[in-house]
Amino acid sequence: MTLWLVRHAQVLLAPGTCYGALDVAADPAATQQSATALAAVLPTGARILTSPLQRCEQLAQALIWLRPDLPLQTDARLQEMNFGAWEGRRWSDITRSDIDAWMADFAGHTVGGHGESVHAVMARVASAFDELPAGPPTVWITHAGIIRAAQLLAGGTREVTRADQWPLDATACGQWRTLELSLSPPPQ
Repeated sequence: MTLWLVRHAQVLLAPGTCYGALDVAADPAATQQSATALAAVLPTGARILTSPLQRCEQLAQALIWLRPDLPLQTDARLQEMNFGAWEGRRWSDITRSDIDAWMADFAGHTVGGHGESVHAVMARVASAFDELPAGPPTVWITHAGIIRAAQLLAGGTREVTRADQWPLDATACGQWRTLELSLSPPPQ
């Protein structure tokens, strides 16, 4: 089974801004360019699941307009990590002590005071991952953090405890990667 991990197009925010659950729009031209490229390579029979955040919905809708043969469903488990009070702030304005507190408890720390923990993100992505059907390809239109979590899950890692276990490479905005999966029942 092939899982396509597609990242939304570039958002309309200043570079260096922290955004996760912040519902911001993507650049319309970049979204259309990504949808056109993706529509040309997606196989017949693929099913699409998208994050409900507008930057992903924009890409999903543009894709469906080009490929009405592809079924689309929204899945809240695919939305990006909630960074709490950090949302919309410049990363450079977040205090070193706040970042250090997160790094000291990378998995369990609730980021931004009232956001999410990495453990919570991994659990919800694992829930979606564990429901992947054998057979036709599935496309997730999602975010960099969710793509990283899916890569970990595909490699057999269900929990991370330290920041150095989190993948550093990110799929560029408007781009995708594929994972070839041999699906087996989720761990009990």
